[in-house]
Amino acid sequence: MAAIMLQGTGSDVGKSLLVAGLCRALVRRGYSVRPFKPQNMSNNAAVTADGGEIGRAQALQAMAAGIEPHTDMNPVLLKPQADRTSQLVVHGQVRGKLGSENFRSARGELLEAVLTSYRRLQAQCDIVVVEGAGSPAEVNLRAGDIANMGFARAANVPVILVGDIDRGGVIAAVAGTRAVIDPADAAMIRGFLINKFRGDPALFEDGYRHIEQLTGWKGFGVIPWLRQASRLPSEDAVVLERRQGGGHEKLLIACPILPRIANFDDLDPLKLEPGVEVMMVPPGQPIPAEAALIILPGSKATIADLQAVRDQGWDIDILAHRRRGRPILGICGGYQMLGRRIDDPDGIEGPPGGIEGLGLLDVKTRLTQVKTLERTDGTAMGQAFSGYEMHVGRTDGADCARPFAMLEGGRPDGASSGDGTVMGTYVHGLFASTALRAAFLSRLGHEATSEDYQASVHEALDQIAMQLEEHVDVQALIRIATA
Repeated sequence: MAAIMLQGTGSDVGKSLLVAGLCRALVRRGYSVRPFKPQNMSNNAAVTADGGEIGRAQALQAMAAGIEPHTDMNPVLLKPQADRTSQLVVHGQVRGKLGSENFRSARGELLEAVLTSYRRLQAQCDIVVVEGAGSPAEVNLRAGDIANMGFARAANVPVILVGDIDRGGVIAAVAGTRAVIDPADAAMIRGFLINKFRGDPALFEDGYRHIEQLTGWKGFGVIPWLRQASRLPSEDAVVLERRQGGGHEKLLIACPILPRIANFDDLDPLKLEPGVEVMMVPPGQPIPAEAALIILPGSKATIADLQAVRDQGWDIDILAHRRRGRPILGICGGYQMLGRRIDDPDGIEGPPGGIEGLGLLDVKTRLTQVKTLERTDGTAMGQAFSGYEMHVGRTDGADCARPFAMLEGGRPDGASSGDGTVMGTYVHGLFASTALRAAFLSRLGHEATSEDYQASVHEALDQIAMQLEEHVDVQALIRIATA
């Protein structure tokens, strides 16, 4: 019944990546491993083999462990729809909404669902590697917690605390966590890791020992900045805010950062293409006129995000792009936005109502209670692909007679304009197909590489695992997990 949990001194300290790397390192040592995150909050999700959805990071961690993703790996998923409201997904299926008024009480009631999934995973493997959420130092959220110490204590799982030295103040972050958390919670922590170190680790030796003296916890390693992480799919939208655009000497693909952007890892295979720049356009900036392609991404709140497109003036940029005869691709929510209208009579995403679309495809969408969650294979542009669908709503109209893709069983997907310049699809993950990615980029006058995206991800995971073996006392972590 071995397990170990990585918690962080804050959000975005690298927990997801380290869990993935540790899973791969343990697999390379011959262990059977399962990743687990009790509660996640993300609009980047993956469809599992058992027909549900989990956070994208847990799907990557499953890949690192060499297994299919399963809903037990992330039993509680919160998908933000508005500033104070999130869709609640339990064991892969939608169970309603959580708002600021019922968040704490409802969350505490989910502990048994979390423990049920955890116990099932335990029975399948040698070691479960658990990822916390946020930080245990957020003591204002401790009551009813199921993501960090609430879970660790209920399941009796030892904890390793991860600090991010790149953001500064890591000594205070680790020692401060020790100072503010409950003594019984602190007793669950067996030691710490320092992550994202740039330069010579010898320069931090005094600081490392100082943390040990201040906390009484043992240090298990200083991990360098893992550059291979840029080749892995990202889960948190915060990373989009940091990506810098280049000088546009490359083929430029532009994608606006919608307030509730979802599954933006669809674009990751394009970012790895030499000669291609994927520019994530932040609020307050126009979509560049020199863009060869605009991609409207998925959204967790399509109507609200379409209004945000208009508020930002991006609709003007998109229509100007269309007048130049340049292509536009909408994926999932982005596909719905390209149509003539979106109606939400049952208030699936918010108050009942509707909105006029961008009018670039002759289709209309009606949001419904039924959510499509399935993996799928098909062909587009003459090339085979594997992907997945994750959406609510049905889209119909004249342009559906020109589907973007044909799915297995002869089912059409998406729509295209008469001249083929505007395209929409409900399928996520298309560009992971080497052949389809090459065919799509060829339409833009660009010759793609023949690199296999999935193979590239596996190679990055192997390299990260080797880095952890070099800089972390992995054997000591195994002893803690199995004690």
